[in-house]
Amino acid sequence: MISKEQFLLRQPAAPEVTETDPYYLTLCNRLVDFARENNLFPSYPEKVVERCALTLIGYYQDVICDAGIWRSFITECRRLYNFTVPFYSQEDDYVDFELNEADVKFMVWYSLSMNYEPRRVCNPFDPELLEGAEKWYRELEKVYDESPLPVDYRLVHELEIHAEEDRPAIMKLANWLFLHCYLMTPAYALTLSEIASEYDLSSEDGILEMQKRLDISMWRDPTGPLALYLGEWLYLIIESKPAPEQQGGEEEKGPHKYYTSFTSYTQGKTMEFFSSYEDLNKFFIEALGWAQGEEHLPQIKGDSDFILMVDEQKGMLLARNIAKCIASPDNPLYDKEYAQNHAMDLLTERGCCPADLLKVICENGWLPDAHFPGSDDYNIVMKYWDFISRCYLQQYYRGD
Repeated sequence: MISKEQFLLRQPAAPEVTETDPYYLTLCNRLVDFARENNLFPSYPEKVVERCALTLIGYYQDVICDAGIWRSFITECRRLYNFTVPFYSQEDDYVDFELNEADVKFMVWYSLSMNYEPRRVCNPFDPELLEGAEKWYRELEKVYDESPLPVDYRLVHELEIHAEEDRPAIMKLANWLFLHCYLMTPAYALTLSEIASEYDLSSEDGILEMQKRLDISMWRDPTGPLALYLGEWLYLIIESKPAPEQQGGEEEKGPHKYYTSFTSYTQGKTMEFFSSYEDLNKFFIEALGWAQGEEHLPQIKGDSDFILMVDEQKGMLLARNIAKCIASPDNPLYDKEYAQNHAMDLLTERGCCPADLLKVICENGWLPDAHFPGSDDYNIVMKYWDFISRCYLQQYYRGD
């Protein structure tokens, strides 16, 4: 059973209890009980199902009063991708800012995937997931017209992002969005775990140091299923439009020295593949002019299947142990059988493939073998690769 304390942690007004909190806590536990009684999500631990119910009730509260968080998500999905809800969009049947079955399916997939490591890469069309989501949707649909307006979810209404008098309310909203909002917490869970592992949380000093690190993370790390930065989320939620793009920065310089050396040696190619460290090291010496007779980057000697790519402005990047997944016509190492088992890792495992390289690979259609476990529909990943990368990789995909 979800406790009052667990529920309040996800509420914008916490620790204050509002008059509608008991209703939504009861509804949340009703979903959990319904799942248990009807053997829904049988392969997931009950604690994971409870977190999923909490996430779904957060969405439900949002659409009941149009708080703006869900609205910002689907608006940005349409701007970026021309679809409303990843995987499940049925545009003709979709009603904006109301309860939709596609929304519930997505929120269930999102929460279960992000909160349960053994099945982190979960097929959105897994029958177990779809059955549970569809039945939960029916339960929410029964009470949709009678559910009270959750007053605490209206904290974004009538705020102006540049109004000085609204700054305290916006900062409160920012803290809640980043650490406790139903839409952000699932995607941020792994980042939070990575941060927590750096500190001794058995000591007061360790807890304080972690809190400082979280304060930095709040403005530096992207979050939510679209891996947006907090400033981007705030603009979408408060102003109902994307944040203005930052202007200025460094003036564009001439081609990077590695770009010039690389493309001169390869006759214009910007990507090369190497099966062994020895071949890679030879390229460093012959193409880039690195010192003769040395083993360069010796820390990667135990790896294989390398990719080198150059960018005219950013220079060179290196990826290892993934070349067999890349179906480039210039890649002699491509191994379809291997790729069918490992290509999805590039989109879901942080640090597996540099973001700039991953975008080039996917934009060129060179990852045709990536698929969700249990699915033979490769078109799902081909269509949603950018969204999947944002959701799973977060700062490893959108960070500089």
